[in-house]
Amino acid sequence: MDNQPHPHSDRELCETGIQLYSEALRNRRIARAALGPAPCLLDMALLYPDPLDDAWLCPVLPSAALAHLLQPITREIHERVRLTASLVDSLAPLSAVVAEDPNLSITLLDGKALIDAKVGEAARAATQEILTVQPGFSRERELMMEGLSRSLSAIERGARLRHLYQHPARYSPHIKEYLENVPADRLEVRTVEQTVERLIIVDRALAFIPASTDRRTALEIRHPALITYLIQVYEVLWAQATPITERPPAVSRDTPVTSVQQSIARLLVEGTTDEVVARRMGISVRTCRSHIAKLMQALGASSRTHLGALLIQSGLVDPETPRSV
Repeated sequence: MDNQPHPHSDRELCETGIQLYSEALRNRRIARAALGPAPCLLDMALLYPDPLDDAWLCPVLPSAALAHLLQPITREIHERVRLTASLVDSLAPLSAVVAEDPNLSITLLDGKALIDAKVGEAARAATQEILTVQPGFSRERELMMEGLSRSLSAIERGARLRHLYQHPARYSPHIKEYLENVPADRLEVRTVEQTVERLIIVDRALAFIPASTDRRTALEIRHPALITYLIQVYEVLWAQATPITERPPAVSRDTPVTSVQQSIARLLVEGTTDEVVARRMGISVRTCRSHIAKLMQALGASSRTHLGALLIQSGLVDPETPRSV
């Protein structure tokens, strides 16, 4: 069926399209010939051919169609996140050049005590906004309570907070305790599948990022262009994240797999080791392997190799770039 000229883009639905889609949902199918006035339904993958009769089309759930349309956007976002991490690595050597000059816009902070002191000082002086990305979730209660003290001080000065964690953080008792003690109208929290390294932005004028993998050194950034770039990265991640008051998107009604397990599945198919998967997901290796065992049980896999094939066959993992598990 040739698409007729249409008065809007291929990422919009017209009134006719909405009416035909509603009809398809009620009747569980619609005649292909009826779609002449609304090619947007096919453009947005809201219908698929009836396997028993090509003259008919069946409706796709809006959530499934949305997931399909978001795939290329999500891949682009992950690529930009990887580029961001590369930028952080490339800037780290430059920090040694400016470390001795406090008037320059990038300063190297050496040692956790100095880093914590600088972050605390900046947070307590905040008057507008604090944005944070916190990978992982297994933070000690003492650290969370120190963060609570800084947050409450910033709130008293009029600042608002936005925290971005990974999905496993939803089950951390220390994070729950922290959230219970921060005024809800001054705090927004979302979780995401995977994220960049730790990032703190204060009043859109000062940022902190790690300068080494063990986080014993950090960069204090005041350069306006770099701050603007880091804020843009943050907003991209924030837009893709799920508010902590909502459940993460379901993977599939037919497969008993959580969103965390789907994230692990993607990394496994890329050939990532259990240790690297655990680090990127912010969980312990033991917990990671427990999730892998549940994946094998859910899909009926007899081995890790068999699991790799089933992950692709089940549709849980994009088949475009599979590697061995």
